[in-house]
Amino acid sequence: MEKDVLLTMRDISKTFPGVKALQHVDFTLRRGEIHALMGENGAGKSTLIKVLTGVYEFDSGVVRMAGNDTPIVNHSPQDAQKAGISTVYQEVNLCPNLSVAENLFIGREPRKVGMIDWKTMNRKSAELLAELDIDVAATMKLEEVSLANQQMIAIARAVDMECQVLILDEPTSSLDDDEVAKLFKLMNRLKDKGVGIIFVTHFLEQVYAVCDRITVLRNGELVGEYQVKDLPRVMLVAKMMGKDFDDLADIKSAHEGKGLGEKIPVIEAEGISHKGTIKPFNITINKGEVIGLSGLLGSGRSELVRAIYGADKAESGTLKVNGKEAKINSPIDAMKLGMAYLPEDRKKDGILADLSVRENIIIAMQAKRGMFKPMSRKEMEEAADKYIEMLQIKTASRETPIKSLSGGNQQKVIIGRWLLTNPEYLILDEPTRGIDIGTKTEIQKLVLDLADQGMAVTFISSEVEEMLRTCSRMAILRDGKKVGEIEGAEMTQEGVMNAIAGAGGDEKHEE
Repeated sequence: MEKDVLLTMRDISKTFPGVKALQHVDFTLRRGEIHALMGENGAGKSTLIKVLTGVYEFDSGVVRMAGNDTPIVNHSPQDAQKAGISTVYQEVNLCPNLSVAENLFIGREPRKVGMIDWKTMNRKSAELLAELDIDVAATMKLEEVSLANQQMIAIARAVDMECQVLILDEPTSSLDDDEVAKLFKLMNRLKDKGVGIIFVTHFLEQVYAVCDRITVLRNGELVGEYQVKDLPRVMLVAKMMGKDFDDLADIKSAHEGKGLGEKIPVIEAEGISHKGTIKPFNITINKGEVIGLSGLLGSGRSELVRAIYGADKAESGTLKVNGKEAKINSPIDAMKLGMAYLPEDRKKDGILADLSVRENIIIAMQAKRGMFKPMSRKEMEEAADKYIEMLQIKTASRETPIKSLSGGNQQKVIIGRWLLTNPEYLILDEPTRGIDIGTKTEIQKLVLDLADQGMAVTFISSEVEEMLRTCSRMAILRDGKKVGEIEGAEMTQEGVMNAIAGAGGDEKHEE
């Protein structure tokens, strides 16, 4: 092992039933470096971390720590800690009802005559907090401490347990800019002490602000390891998304040239925000257009539409629907204003697995009408049959439980659910994820048809080609902020990636 190398993972493979989560992945961490582990959803980042920390056992490969010629195999997170590997997750795994000192020393409290030595524990805790410049009293209850400081306390605990490798898994997702700066200061202090830090994040700005090296994974495979200074942002985006600038397809929007005529705003958002997820943004969505939201996972795409729809109540700004200011405190308010929302997670937030196709189709319409105006059985059956036929949903009958259908047909049922409410504005968040190419094409054609009929549509997809085929305009998000819009000649794969990465001055388009 090289002199400065702290950890090596070689030829790591991990398979779950039907899924190759990791395929022959290599990873190297050096002493005193902050190393970003990057990749889109499903790239294998979490699996690699869980293999390293003993949550999963890998199928093949070798893991070695510096100073130990024998390969290590961690069978649990406790094994990993004994080997000098600690993890701090986005959701802090501490005890809010205990003091800061108790959390720092839980399970290893100093004792005197068999009793906890509170004086020594509080003194050592205060010394540790001061050494790491964490401005918190050791005797405070953890629940009284800010989330940012809770994460720093979790890091302090890991450091005091003499960790050599510190894994930070999305530690900044719920922090504001000042808290992120404070966390970065602590990370740099640990780096100076020789700790190797693995930093898992979706925020490009943060990678380039604090990291030394980047490893990129895609579809469970290693794309490469790079020095941050040698990898421009646009190239990082390309490597994460699997695009090659040498072979850019000339993809045109399927409805290019049809013309939208006069722009009539359906949704006008100004200064809308939600603390911790999306910074104040302005966006206008016009009648008869498909506007795409583009950005890496974690950029704020879903959060933006959730703030418009009331799934997350907006904390600032104004929203106009068809020119009139609207107050949306919940999704039912949005539905009554002619809005519909197909969420990103079909299984968690979309289908009602144990109900029939019929019941899943009519449930939004029934909610919109209210409990005192129930749909008759005949109305339900006619509505279900209409959308089963229109969307070509493959089901044995309208009474078949939706959980028996394929993913693509489940998605069609949810689209039918919202079309039944006759919306003026339709939000589709990853509507084609995990479904076959034929069904994807059908859904894309349907979206274009709905726009041609005058519906305003917001379309979110991780697939750039799909966005280019479907959208007439795209808003670009990065690190929880809308940073610009592109349309016309800029609507190319390279244009999208440049905008996502922050190259080419895309901020000039910001409203």
